[in-house]
Parts: sequence; C-alpha cells; structure tokens
Amino acid sequence: MTARRSAGNPPEQESRAGHRYPGVRGKVVDWAEHVFEAGMLYVRVRFTDKTELCWKLATTHVIVEADLADWETGNFRQLAIYAQNETK
Repeated sequence: MTARRSAGNPPEQESRAGHRYPGVRGKVVDWAEHVFEAGMLYVRVRFTDKTELCWKLATTHVIVEADLADWETGNFRQLAIYAQNETK
C-alpha cells in the first residue's frame, strides 16, 4: 500500500490556472452535495459557519454546422453552408 501525500499548497504556476474564491480559505467543511434541479446541476459545499459555496452548472447545445448536401449520386456534395460555429 502506498502512502498518499497531502495536496498542501499548489505550486504558484498551477494556482494561476484556476480561480480562487476569496473568503473560503480556512473554513471548515460541514458537508458537500450535488443535486439535479430544473435541468441544472448544483454542487454545494456547506461550511460549519453556516455559509455555502455553490456552483450552478448547465450544458447547452450549439450548432457546429448546418449545411445542405446532395446525396443523389451516393457521394456527399455540399451545396450550401447555412451556419458555421466560429470555433470549428
């Protein structure tokens, strides 16, 4: 069995990748939960001082591309592009 190392303080470079939440440091966690309500995922962390940190997460559908194609010959032939996501 291998001993687990404590996470401790992350290296300075690593901590810049995320976002820190002022006012949370040093608090003692009472409990944590996740709940699905009305199409949203809530992740709640409750502290012993009766405060809560909550993330509300949602997903969305994005049209990557909308096009018109000709399949008459059995080969795909794109005739028009109606919408194209800029990240593509």
